[in-house]
Amino acid sequence: MTSTTAVLSQTQVTRSPATAVRQTVALAKRSTLELFRQPAIVLPSMIFPLFFAFLGNSSFGRTTSLPGFPKVSSYLQFQLAGTITQGVLFGSVTGAAALATDIENGFFDRLLAAPTSRTGILFGRLAGSVLFGALETAVFIFALLPFGADVSAGIRGIVAMIVSGALISLAVGALMSSVALKTGSSEAVQGTFPLLFILLFFSSAFFPRETMSGVYKTIAGLNPISHLVEGLRALSLEGFTASATARAILVPLAIAIVALFIANRQLRSRLKSH
Repeated sequence: MTSTTAVLSQTQVTRSPATAVRQTVALAKRSTLELFRQPAIVLPSMIFPLFFAFLGNSSFGRTTSLPGFPKVSSYLQFQLAGTITQGVLFGSVTGAAALATDIENGFFDRLLAAPTSRTGILFGRLAGSVLFGALETAVFIFALLPFGADVSAGIRGIVAMIVSGALISLAVGALMSSVALKTGSSEAVQGTFPLLFILLFFSSAFFPRETMSGVYKTIAGLNPISHLVEGLRALSLEGFTASATARAILVPLAIAIVALFIANRQLRSRLKSH
């Protein structure tokens, strides 16, 4: 596969936007079905966050009376946003690992050999992660709602939280896809899991920053995951206000835009090597 052929293929595709859209939709359908056909891979990202939510509620339920803790109906209400973010983070790693597997087994190269939209290859894969992130968000909300994880914003807030969860999945999925495109290794992508785990626990996912002090509070303030969680949490605790909705939607959207730029750069870099 020469670079000239790759450029010609790209030129042909860009002359037909409708074809590029159909290709992206087809790749999105493939990535989505691939996730649901492997329950052993995706179910842990839904089960373990729920397990940690109930474990955290049992262990830290009384911390809601601490000075600085926001007014909540239960610890689960506070933790709902952290549970959603935790599940979406882990689910996004699965989607990016699948992209790396496509590179390893040669399917990525076969797509390049065909007149396939180059950005469609990336966005088709991310679409599966976004849909799965939205589904995870809905599952977590409705699974925890009967146990006290109230959403003050009501039905409109739940819809906004699902959109926010999808955007978080897009942001994290794009960052993990950058690793996949850079390394071409599913092991390298999966190796980022401990880093995400550390970032999650050094954020405000499980305790508000107002109750923290010292270096931990500084790290949590700089940690982008804290801002993703707090955007979601605003809808759960504050109700359906313009401020809460803006934080829930705009924060992950801004991170997603930056992440997509990085992923697109890595995609172009890989294309140049072909």
